[in-house]
Amino acid sequence: MVRSVFAPQRRRDSSVRPELVEGRADVADGGKSRGRSWCVGFGASGLVRSCRAVGLGAALAVTTFAAHAGAVDQLRSFLSQTKTARGEFTQRVTSRAGAAAQNSTGQFVFQRPGKFRWIYDKPYEQIIVADGERLFLYDKDLNQVTVKKLAGAIPASPASILFGSNEFDKEFEVADAGTRGGLEWIVAKPRAKDSPFERIEIGFRDGLPGAMQLTDGFGQVSLLRFAKVERNPKIDAEQFRFTPPAGADVLEDK
Repeated sequence: MVRSVFAPQRRRDSSVRPELVEGRADVADGGKSRGRSWCVGFGASGLVRSCRAVGLGAALAVTTFAAHAGAVDQLRSFLSQTKTARGEFTQRVTSRAGAAAQNSTGQFVFQRPGKFRWIYDKPYEQIIVADGERLFLYDKDLNQVTVKKLAGAIPASPASILFGSNEFDKEFEVADAGTRGGLEWIVAKPRAKDSPFERIEIGFRDGLPGAMQLTDGFGQVSLLRFAKVERNPKIDAEQFRFTPPAGADVLEDK
């Protein structure tokens, strides 16, 4: 994904330049911080719920296929038949050390390939926008915008599966992972050795992503659940444009 799901650690010293690495931003300030996780992926993230196929016959065919297909087949069908989507998400991040979980909620919208808007409403307000060329991360609390070239932020990440092209096999080894929690799961392992993720799992129901779980090299696990997902709605192009607010600090990778 970008990596989006994606977890920047928020620090209060805005004089230190944050760095987005596959969807993660880290800013050091001597230890005074508030952790925050964000998904670009897909984030995550990507995700669709109501089918607006051309014609009733096509919609019924998709539904019938999804009801009997394995998770990998559902992923392929989702990628080939979904140009745009929008919905809501909840995210829970836990660490191997047993620290208190971080919970957040928000909304997303995407247009394949490479355009999305991922908004965290709670507990902190953040906006992540990809316009097809650049990735913007706006932290309202810090009044700070970080800008990164999209080509360096998206590959080998959860977002590259759900928001990118259909060629996920080039960047991931993908396999069916069985059924749990009422979802059919795939597991995707990055081919790149320097990926921040050890594994990415996506759960499908009726051809639509219902959840995504990411495990990084430090044992941190991010679990996202998707709701009210709408497939192929008409999306205003303004959703994928971002103008830094007046007075915001803008930190850009050239």
